[in-house]
Amino acid sequence: MKISSVGVLGSGQMGNGIAQVVAISDLKVTLVDISPEFLERGLRNIKNSLNKLVSKQKISAQELQGALSNISTSTNFSSISECDLIIEAIPEIPDLKFKTFSELDKICKAKTILATNTSSISINEIANSTSRPDRVIGMHFMNPVPIMKLVEIINGKSTSPEVSKTIISLTEKLGKIPLCCNDSPGFVSNRILCPMINEAILTLQEGVAEPEAIDGIMKLGMNHPIGPLALADLIGLDTVLNIMRVLHEGFNDEKYAPANLLIEMVKENKLGRKTNIGFYEY
Repeated sequence: MKISSVGVLGSGQMGNGIAQVVAISDLKVTLVDISPEFLERGLRNIKNSLNKLVSKQKISAQELQGALSNISTSTNFSSISECDLIIEAIPEIPDLKFKTFSELDKICKAKTILATNTSSISINEIANSTSRPDRVIGMHFMNPVPIMKLVEIINGKSTSPEVSKTIISLTEKLGKIPLCCNDSPGFVSNRILCPMINEAILTLQEGVAEPEAIDGIMKLGMNHPIGPLALADLIGLDTVLNIMRVLHEGFNDEKYAPANLLIEMVKENKLGRKTNIGFYEY
């Protein structure tokens, strides 16, 4: 299967990053969101990111212009109906994902591959919202997308080998490293990462240490590039909570129960960098 045009649904932090790496790989990409304001903000972030790459001499000014020329924007779903691949990057709300994939299934051409950037929601359940479960797959990019090399490729039980092979090839074309797994709550990355973050939050909740000490011990002692609490702030505490709930419900195991402190902070809108306050102030 040849991928020459890509639709990215959602222009937030992940969506605009995905659109950037697609565009800089000389593929046409249409970025779709529900409002012009969201799209303008997404494009602004792409331009800022590309300008940083130029200043670091990672890309040329000509490559910057070429990437921008590959990007179009729209608030209309139908604008991506002829794309070879759709990558969904909307909020981690299961019912919203299912509804969106059902709508994409109806408007996209039969050969279109439908990929989700979900960090934890079941690929099988998303695929069941469509009439093409063999053409649904997970493409879990890491944040920040332009910098992080990994894309976690998640195969559903019905994902065809041909679709998987195509997405692996495309991921390599984007300059990323594809590593594959099968559908399971949290996949590999967040099944391991988010319980560690949750344990760090419990450590803070129980008064064992302050955030700086918890993060410092994990950075200096375990050689982590960023501490778990600072990482939670970067990911977004609401996203961490959603993932922990998926794990808790998916495995029906109390060891995955989200920390009360995490629940309270999300209720107070202390979500980390996106609200300028979480375990740290920004």
